[in-house]
Amino acid sequence: MLLAGNVMVNRVYANCIDFENIRSIPQMVYQSPGGFEAVQESYFYQRARSREIRLARRLVQGERFNPAENSLWFYRPEGECPATWFGQPNVGRFKAHCFFSPSYEDCPEVYR
Repeated sequence: MLLAGNVMVNRVYANCIDFENIRSIPQMVYQSPGGFEAVQESYFYQRARSREIRLARRLVQGERFNPAENSLWFYRPEGECPATWFGQPNVGRFKAHCFFSPSYEDCPEVYR
């Protein structure tokens, strides 16, 4: 959950590539295309539990986790992580998810 959260916060900070003019968490979540599929599921609209709120606060306050600390994308492939995804390099895997980060030149804001 923390790694996916890093990606979410990074998308708000980044004003580049797929995330230009995304300045809030709701804008990022509901971005189309590019938002989160979970908004189509009923569980997304359930009240957040105290543990989830604590985790979210840690992320908004700047805590970051490898390999997602500079990532803007992640997904769960059927097999191995590809070297790139839509031209962005793979920076690591955590459990079943692969994470991808832009270069500093393409998106310096995400390297804050």
